[in-house]
Amino acid sequence: MLHSSDQLLPLETLRAFDAAARTGSFSAAAERLNLTHGAISRQIAKLEDWLGLKVFERNARGVTLTNEGNRLHLRTTEAFALISVNSDRWVEPRGTAVVRLASIPSVSGLWLMPRMAALENNPTRLRIVLDVDNRQADLADEGIDLSVRCGRGRIPGRVSVQLFEEHIFPIASPELAEEIGHGDPDRLLKFPLINDSDASAWRAWFAAQGVDYRPRPQDRRFEDYNLVLDAAAHGLG
Repeated sequence: MLHSSDQLLPLETLRAFDAAARTGSFSAAAERLNLTHGAISRQIAKLEDWLGLKVFERNARGVTLTNEGNRLHLRTTEAFALISVNSDRWVEPRGTAVVRLASIPSVSGLWLMPRMAALENNPTRLRIVLDVDNRQADLADEGIDLSVRCGRGRIPGRVSVQLFEEHIFPIASPELAEEIGHGDPDRLLKFPLINDSDASAWRAWFAAQGVDYRPRPQDRRFEDYNLVLDAAAHGLG
């Protein structure tokens, strides 16, 4: 039987089903939810009528799940667990000010983490919930208060504050730096170059040196900037 999205079962029906499935008894489920046996029975009848199938087999000792009931219980267990996890995100200790901050991995690891303790250890009892992701978070839809991003800061409908400027220069492991030596900037093109999601930083740096650079097959790309640093430290470019 198919149902439209505006005919969803009430949450109390699913809670009654979950309690009965866990306890194996309508009476025990009623006690668990502080309801009457009749209330649980009516909720299960509503569920079975809505589904068009039986979810319980009744017997002298109580109830047992049918095959369809077992499949449904697996799904409801997952759903209740998901609701619980996401609800915890919004319930905070009384008196604690919570700021939800979105940031890209590189800024989170290199700039924000060393400052987290100082931000949280203050008289206002501030707690920072950090959302680390490379994508651009939707502040309104995702409940984000602040977002730290790399860019020019002109975002329609948002107030932007510059935290710092980015300075670009090549780095390498000591061994590779010794092998590269000193000389013209285009000497670097003899070695693999490492970049993150795009090669714009390398293009900007080489352009400032009067060198035309375009990404090559031997260059290495990592989406996470922390991996870029690790790769350079291990002499991969």
